[in-house]
Order: sequence, then C-alpha cells, then structure tokens
Amino acid sequence: MAAWTLSDHPASRLLAAATAGVVLQAVLFSMPAHAADDWCVQLAARLPNISTTDCKDSKLLPSGSLSQNGFPILAREIAAGPGHPQALKVLLIGGIHGDELTSSAIVFKWLDMMQKADAQQFQWKVAPVVNPDGLLALKPRRMNARGVDLNRNFPTPGWQQDAPRYWARVTGSDPRRYPGSAPLSEPESRWVYDTIEKFKPDVIISVHAPFGVLDFDGPVKPPSRFGRLMFNRVGVYPGSLGNYSGLHKDIPVVTIELPNASAMPPDAEVQRIWQDMLGWIKRNVPSAARIARR
Repeated sequence: MAAWTLSDHPASRLLAAATAGVVLQAVLFSMPAHAADDWCVQLAARLPNISTTDCKDSKLLPSGSLSQNGFPILAREIAAGPGHPQALKVLLIGGIHGDELTSSAIVFKWLDMMQKADAQQFQWKVAPVVNPDGLLALKPRRMNARGVDLNRNFPTPGWQQDAPRYWARVTGSDPRRYPGSAPLSEPESRWVYDTIEKFKPDVIISVHAPFGVLDFDGPVKPPSRFGRLMFNRVGVYPGSLGNYSGLHKDIPVVTIELPNASAMPPDAEVQRIWQDMLGWIKRNVPSAARIARR
C-alpha cells in the first residue's frame, strides 16, 4: 500500500508554501470530509476487526502533527462527564510500533466505549495510531519511515551515551530497535512528548503486542492484572516511554502487551481489560490536583 502524502490532497500547493506551524495546522483542520474517509480506508484495511465506519465513528481529528511521510497523527480529546470537575487525565496511545496491529485496533474498540458512565469519570486524550508510516508500509514494520524505533527515541537521562551503547551491545545493532540519531529526532515521538507537556496526564496507557503481559513504570502501585494479562516486568530501556515518563517524569505508565500482534482478543476479553484498567486507575492513580492539596 502506498504511503499517504500531503501531495495527494488538493491543498498540497498551499501546504508546500506554508512554513509556519500555525498555517499548517489551520490547513489540516480545514480539509474536507473526504480526507478523513481516505485516512480511514487506509487504516481499516490494515487493522483487524476495524471497519472504515468504525474509524469514522471514532471522531478522530488531525492533531496538527504529521508523520515523517505526511500522514496526520489522529487524536481525540474527550472531556469528563458532569460531576467530575477535577477528573484524572488519561493519555491512551496505541501503535507506537507499526507492526503491532492489535495495539491500534483495540484502542479503536475502546473509543467506542468512551461515552459510558464508567469512562466519563476521566478526561481522555486518545491516539490509536502513533506510527502510521510503520503501519501503512508495504509490509507493516516496527519502525517509522526513517527506520527509528519510536519507543527508544524519548529523552531519558543519559540518552546520548546509553541509547547508542545499548543498541550496539545488547541488540547487536538490530535495525528494528535503532533509537535514532538524537532523542526526539522523529515527528511522532515529538508529538507524544509535546502531548505529555501540554495535556499533563495523570497516567499513560500505552498498548503494544505480543508479549501477553502488563508492564509498569512509575510511582504508584502497579496493576496485578487486566483481564487475562498478568503483571510481569518486561524491562527498562534507554529512550523508552516507560523509562521517560514513568521513571523520569513520575507519570505512571502502564504498558499493555496484548498476546498477539495481528489477531484481536475475543470481545469479552477486550471488555475485561478495559474494565480492569478503569478500576485500577480509579483506585491507584492520584490526580495532580489531589497531590497539590496535600
């Protein structure tokens, strides 16, 4: 499948002439409805159990940031329901690794549950496909279009020494785990970083596959299980989101590792993981507002 580029859109001449980020964002948000149809056709063709209608019904919008190949990073912010003036903020992301198809598909499934009362106690920022270029490559791949593992590209302390050394010594310079030339060298990792800075989440849920476990980094009690997924630490890596946000920024990060990268869990398990996740957040994650009042 060919990668989507802005040159495919009638607004491409204007976009090529635009040099200011504000102008770029304005153009993205003024694109006609058929652009969203194009995005959803491409995404649904790759994602298991997700139709074009499911994608359009998710009400995702361009965030104003583009992948390396020019595909918009789609996101949605959902306010808490009435009666929750100091709601916890949850950042929910999938698809940092483009070949982990279920990590994006399950976030689309959960977007469909956001209007239920148990989810409305939180404020959400949701991005199901952080690495669209990896997902939409001719063969889906872990890295982005420049061959960078986005989950090794976050600015953890000592990155300049630790990330290249770890990549060379531990992975044998595995190209699937290349951390990049510098932290935040990639537009997709910069979007996550900027979102954390602006949205200021109380907790981050990052979905991956296919280890079939829960991993956790951060200052609160880790979850013991979501559905059939049991807590089992995977490890701490230079440049990973869990290391950066959970250990460096003190923002709890739950990494959900689904058991299969291409086949979705049964619907009942999708629901159980969701319910267990909501319950754990409510019981264990203190909001920034509550911490400030201590």
